[in-house]
Amino acid sequence: MKIQIKRISMLALVSAVVLTGCGSLQSGPDADKTYKLTLLHTNDHHGRFWRNSHDEYGMAARKTLIDQIRAEVEGQGGQVLLLSGGDINTGVPESDLQDAEPDFKGMAMLGYDAMAVGNHEFDNPLGVIRQQQSWVDFPFLAANIYDGTTGERLFKPYNIFNLEGLRVAVLGLTTEDTKLLGNPEYMGNVEFTVPAVEAAVLVPELKKEADVIIAATHMGHYTDANYGVNAPGDVTLARTVPGIDVIVGGHSQDPVCMTGENEANTSYKPGDPCLPDSQNGTLIMQAHEWGKYVGRADLEYHNGELKLLSYQLIPVNLKKKVKDSEGNSVRVLVEDQIAEDPEMLAFLQPYQDKGQEELNIAIGSVNDKLEGDRHVVRFQPTNLGVLIAAAQMEKVRADLAVMNSGGIRDSIESGEITYKEVLMVQPFSNTVASVDLSGTELMEYLATVAAKPVDTGAFAQFAGVELEIVGGKLQKALVAGKPIEPNKTYRMAVNSYIAAGGDGYPSLASHPGYVNSGFVDAEVLKTYLQKHSPINAADYDTGDIQRL
Repeated sequence: MKIQIKRISMLALVSAVVLTGCGSLQSGPDADKTYKLTLLHTNDHHGRFWRNSHDEYGMAARKTLIDQIRAEVEGQGGQVLLLSGGDINTGVPESDLQDAEPDFKGMAMLGYDAMAVGNHEFDNPLGVIRQQQSWVDFPFLAANIYDGTTGERLFKPYNIFNLEGLRVAVLGLTTEDTKLLGNPEYMGNVEFTVPAVEAAVLVPELKKEADVIIAATHMGHYTDANYGVNAPGDVTLARTVPGIDVIVGGHSQDPVCMTGENEANTSYKPGDPCLPDSQNGTLIMQAHEWGKYVGRADLEYHNGELKLLSYQLIPVNLKKKVKDSEGNSVRVLVEDQIAEDPEMLAFLQPYQDKGQEELNIAIGSVNDKLEGDRHVVRFQPTNLGVLIAAAQMEKVRADLAVMNSGGIRDSIESGEITYKEVLMVQPFSNTVASVDLSGTELMEYLATVAAKPVDTGAFAQFAGVELEIVGGKLQKALVAGKPIEPNKTYRMAVNSYIAAGGDGYPSLASHPGYVNSGFVDAEVLKTYLQKHSPINAADYDTGDIQRL
């Protein structure tokens, strides 16, 4: 069914959302009984088990909030289901250094019922993923991830919860882009099928067993199915596969709040009213990222109908900037302070302390910001992109270097630089490699990577080469100020991820001139900063790369 959002008040709209339920009333819910279900959800945690420097979010405050909601709902005779849209791994050094142990064990303490497998779970070998599974008592769900050798699924495809007679199926789906986005070195024979194809087979079967079907996905929300160069996301899934009542998503890291049919609220701010997307009778929800919010959907099931009563994204100690009485900018809470749960805090503290010992050591300094924000570095050359490429070029004594923007995860602010900041920038533990190419091979490679589109992790950063790119096509390339000679040999530095074909780059790992140095990229950057500090940001000007 279509839900008309335009020209309807938020309260009236929420009251109007009714979805067709699934399953047989004879074998499931009692006839004429009203079941109350509160669905809580988060996604794209990315290692944020601890509050940030402004005392925002963190798992200790999240536990207090979730415990309060559970007590409230259960006190009124309702049931709570807590789901994650995946990507627990990668993003904060304290977590990365410990294989996200505090994060997964913290999720178990929070009482998660299930999670979708995210693409960043594959930043680690499968053995690490299995270790992470052993730390929790809830299932990792993914119906479309297979062992390419045996043809068997690597994860449980779905789980059915019996909530006092109401049968709720949670189906896991992971973006088919994972093979492209994940670390190729860890993929082996892992295969990713098209999520909608798997769902089209499973949803009719689940209807026979469950009354409500929820898809926990890591596919991304793209308004009106405009997914561009990405794989199709939740909107496409909902339009393609009927019968899914709710999609709890992740991957695009957006607060999914709509102002109209196929119209996203692009000016959404923490604390504002929020309405999930609705496509083909399916509600689509996503709670931004990092545990900044807990999404809460209060639902009611009665005689085969599932109704959304209310929805909100609850900020977890998020703050906004305001001017004080003296005109100074200060941060204030957007909603009431949520106290940190003492038990969770005590559990997480040793992990935080262990990480801090290794990370808060100054290794250099810079006189201006090195730009690595994803909304900049994936659209244009930046000084941090040049610096990282230059560090890798120097390490393997190469003539030039190419770096994918998706491997740059944060900026470095002016002033003292700590090892923690380096690991925030490069958290993936890729190794630096080199490859010797003929001039002809090099021109073919540069033409391919220069065409990588903006707004993707594949967008290329360079060092040691001057390029003129017009309309995505390479027009001119100079190395050491001279045109590339077809028969001359050039050494190019790359990381092991793109060398293995990550982000859709041409695979170089089997090239006879390829050598993996074994040096981890973050360590290479750390060494470079130590050697060259104080860093003059202007030395890494991006003027050599002309995009017209």
